[in-house]
Amino acid sequence: MSRIPLNLQAVHARIAAAAAKVSRPKQEISLLAVSKTFGADAVLQAVAAGQHDFGENYLQEALEKIEEVRRSQNNAIMLKWHFIGPIQSNKTRPLAEHFDWVHSVDREKIAQRLADQRPAGLPPLNVCIQVNISGETSKSGVPPEEVMDLARSIGMHPQLCLRGLMAIPEPAADFEAQRRPFHALHALYQRLQDAGIALDTLSIGMSDDLEAAIAEGATIVRVGSAIFGKRDHAEPALS
Repeated sequence: MSRIPLNLQAVHARIAAAAAKVSRPKQEISLLAVSKTFGADAVLQAVAAGQHDFGENYLQEALEKIEEVRRSQNNAIMLKWHFIGPIQSNKTRPLAEHFDWVHSVDREKIAQRLADQRPAGLPPLNVCIQVNISGETSKSGVPPEEVMDLARSIGMHPQLCLRGLMAIPEPAADFEAQRRPFHALHALYQRLQDAGIALDTLSIGMSDDLEAAIAEGATIVRVGSAIFGKRDHAEPALS
């Protein structure tokens, strides 16, 4: 028997407890189930348990999975697909055509291509700016000092809807250490709001640090292994 429904219940309980601890309504926080490397069957089990938002990192895997899930459920439930991985500029068209959200926009060239390639019959593509909040040279994301300019640039594209900021800080075992980069991102988020940029989303927190993220204002937590289990096989090549 699949543990996915029970795992989803446990994650929702963690979200509710973390929200209560900092006096936030749990309804302010959405759960994004990160289904990368897991098949359509796992997604469908999560859908049956009430999960409707799914995050993917690898484009080719995601496109195949989205199509398989659509065929299997015959469009009975409207799911939302979020792309959360690094973006190659020559792969933006399928993102613009098949996803509802893109969390990992980190340069104007990507924003321009997503805007130009978003089909006219679809609503504006929801996007977040990925911020390299920890300053890691190996990690994607725009430096904090460049976020304001990129946000204003994205706001010029009617085919895009800038929703907020996303970050993947360096892992930290200590709760207070986990909070620090999230706190810095939240402060940046508030600066953008103070400058008149309308935002409503902080996409932060994963399986190991969602409590710290919620304490610092997360509105979307991206959880994979705590729902679907540990990934014990090689991940696909970046695409």
